[in-house]
Amino acid sequence: MWLNKHSQTYLALQKFKRNFWGVSSFVYVVLISLVAILAYIIAPDNSVNANQMALSIHSKPPGFKAKGFYKTAVVNENSTWFLTGKSASAEFVPIENYQLKNDSLFYNTYGISQTKFDQVIPLSEVSSKNNSIIHKQTYWLGTDKYGRDLLSRLLIGSRISLSIGFVAVFISLLIGISLGAIAGYFGGKVDQAIMWLINVTWSIPTLLLVIAITLVLGKGFWQVFIAVGLTMWVEVARVVRGQFISLKNEQYIIAAKTLGLGHRSIMFKHILPNAIAPVIVISAANFAAAILIESGLSFLGIGAQPPIPSWGAMIKDHYSYIIVGKAYLAIIPGLAIMSLVMAFMLIGNALRDALDVKS
Repeated sequence: MWLNKHSQTYLALQKFKRNFWGVSSFVYVVLISLVAILAYIIAPDNSVNANQMALSIHSKPPGFKAKGFYKTAVVNENSTWFLTGKSASAEFVPIENYQLKNDSLFYNTYGISQTKFDQVIPLSEVSSKNNSIIHKQTYWLGTDKYGRDLLSRLLIGSRISLSIGFVAVFISLLIGISLGAIAGYFGGKVDQAIMWLINVTWSIPTLLLVIAITLVLGKGFWQVFIAVGLTMWVEVARVVRGQFISLKNEQYIIAAKTLGLGHRSIMFKHILPNAIAPVIVISAANFAAAILIESGLSFLGIGAQPPIPSWGAMIKDHYSYIIVGKAYLAIIPGLAIMSLVMAFMLIGNALRDALDVKS
C-alpha cells in the first residue's frame, strides 16, 4: 500500500532516508541479522556452538593456516542443522608431518616436527573430501585459547546479541506501554501506585537488578533474556505515561468519549498511535543497552553459559591475553559489540530527527 505523500509517516520516512548515518547503520544491522540467521551455513565450523577444539593450535593469529585431516563423524544431524548446528560434524585434526602406509595414516600432531611419527589412524576413520585426505584450513580471525575458530564463534555469537535485544525490547514494550498507558489515562490512585512501582524499580541499579533476577531464575540462556527485559520497561512506562497525560485531553479524545467509545479503544486505537514516536526511539536505545548488559553479564559469568558463544564471554576468556601480545582475541569481539551498539544508537538518533514534527 502506497503512503500518502503528505502523511507524517511518509515525510518521516523521507527524512530518515536523507540521514546517511541512520541509513548506513540500518543496512549494517540488517546485514548482521542475515549473518546471524545464516551463521551455521557460512561459519567454517558448523558444529553446535562452533565448539570444535584443537588445543595444539590455540591462540593463533588471524590468517593462520594449518594442514590436517577430518575424522569421519557419525551422521546424527537433523534437517534444521542450519539453525542449531551439526551435532556430529567432522573434526579437524591439525598435523605436522604425515605418511600414508598400509591403509593407515601415520602423522605427528601439530607442533611436533620430528621424523618419527607418534600417531596412527586407519584410513577408514578419515573423511575424504574432494578426493583428498589431507586438507589445509585457514583461520581468518585466528583461534581462541581452546583452539576454536574465532570467526565461527563470532558469527554465531551475533545470535545472542540480537536475540537479547529483540526479546528484551519486546518485554519492555509489553510491560512499559501497558503500565504507562493505564497510569497516564486513568490518573489518580492508579497513577500513584504505578508511579511508586516505577520509582522503586528506577532506584535499583540496572546491573544489580539483572543479577538478582538472574540468580532467582537461574543461570541460562532464556533466563538472562527475561531478566534484562524486566529491567528495561521503566523508561518506556514513564514516556508513555507522559504522552497519555498530554494527549488524553485533546479534542479528538473528548469526542471519542462523547461517542461512547470504550477505554480500551480510546487508549490503544486513538492515543497510543499518536504517542508511539518517542517509544520507537527509546526502543532503539534499549536494544543497544540490552546488548551491553548481556555482554557485561557474560563477562561476569552469569550470562549465556559455555559453550554458548557470547561476545562478552569471549572478552572474558581472553582479556588477560592483552599483556602477552595477543590483544586481538579480546579486541575483535569488543569491536563487534561496539559497532552493533553504535549502529542502534545512530538509528535511534536518526529516528528521533525524522519523527520530530517541529523540524
